[in-house]
Amino acid sequence: MLRLWSIAKVRIGKVSTSDSSFYKDIIFNGISKRRFTSTGGGERRKVMSFGDGSHGALGLSSSSIPGMGMDAYEPTVVPNLPSDISFISAGHYHSLAVTSTGEIWAWGRNDEDQLGRIEIDSSKCSRSEPKRVEGLDNVNVLSAFASGVVSAAIGDDGSLWVWGRSKRGQLGLGKGIIEALVPSRVETLAAEHVVKVSLGWGHALALTVDGKVFGWGYVADGRVGNVGLPLEASLLDSITSGSIKDHRNDDLNLEAAEKKVVEAMKKETDMPIAWEPCLVEETRNVKVADIACGSDHSLILCHDGTLLSSGSNVYGQLGRSKQDLGMSPVDITESPITIAAGLGHSLAICNRSEPRIVSWGWNRSRQLGREKPENLPREVEGFDGETPASVSAGRVHSLCVTEKGEAWVWGCGKNGRLGLGSSSDEPEPMLLEDVEGCVLQAVAGFDHSLILVAE
Repeated sequence: MLRLWSIAKVRIGKVSTSDSSFYKDIIFNGISKRRFTSTGGGERRKVMSFGDGSHGALGLSSSSIPGMGMDAYEPTVVPNLPSDISFISAGHYHSLAVTSTGEIWAWGRNDEDQLGRIEIDSSKCSRSEPKRVEGLDNVNVLSAFASGVVSAAIGDDGSLWVWGRSKRGQLGLGKGIIEALVPSRVETLAAEHVVKVSLGWGHALALTVDGKVFGWGYVADGRVGNVGLPLEASLLDSITSGSIKDHRNDDLNLEAAEKKVVEAMKKETDMPIAWEPCLVEETRNVKVADIACGSDHSLILCHDGTLLSSGSNVYGQLGRSKQDLGMSPVDITESPITIAAGLGHSLAICNRSEPRIVSWGWNRSRQLGREKPENLPREVEGFDGETPASVSAGRVHSLCVTEKGEAWVWGCGKNGRLGLGSSSDEPEPMLLEDVEGCVLQAVAGFDHSLILVAE
């Protein structure tokens, strides 16, 4: 079994941000050092998926999951992928995988051209089949990131490439540009060396090798911080806050809230949009170590250990009592090492005497890893004796990879998104058993999950 190269051992305040290897630690947290080299020597990698397969994001045919319809309740190998996959990303309804030779494979929803392919067969069956992303032949891709309607890739030269369709400016390609059918370089960041991108529903953050953060897209609620546009509240928040905040009610109320969200989105006009990446002013004089975008909120982890949050706080996902718009510190006394953000909850691996996971925000399906709802950060329960290396957050479920190379899951089990063989919710972390090999990475989409395994 591989020994994981975990950023849990990195002391943020004592590492030079000029060292690009530090940022590789952040972006590839929990992944073996071998991720950066060939998988020679007989080592093979496989991608396994589970959860909601209605959009094809699992990459599985109906024959792969007999008797389960479109969903997979246990980790199932995604067929027809190369054996040298080195990085994976789960968007809301599609998935991406990068090989050690710098290729990207994509599958799932393609209504917004987020798969980066010119479709001849637009059937759902075709979309669920992994295929190479077109138009990046001259780019050696290190990592790729998926959102709801847009995909992004980072080349080994620090270049940022995007494709898909977003009326909210999430492409970052310039004023009024809402679609890119093939990967297009973000020229505004051509002079920067980008090491990580995080994508929300309509906004985005990019982290550079020297610790700068750029934000763009839909900027309501100051979800990307101050990028030179007036801070204003989101129309979605003002319309839906009354019903969504009562998130402990039953499914009927949740459905009513979601309908209001859809109605509000249809009414949005004259949206506050940053069409190109702009430096986030709150971070101008600090070095940043990590970034994470939830659907409508953002987290920025500074090099000195300060954790900032911004955006919508309908679910308490900002983790702070201060409700001002824009970037403000999370009410956390721990020392965060790495972070993750889902639809309405947030996760952080913190290091006091030993690494542990802290969570806050929405807890309707126990995605915080505890029974009681809590908007302010508290430790995830039931993780005694385990050392977390990376975390990922979906709509209402959470994943973790430990230094042992094991995957743990908790939260909503609907559609099998926890991979435990049932649809039951789990209030405490549960080991994902019967996975042969070492788990290198585990990522949560909205309602599906992917794991990268070394055999």
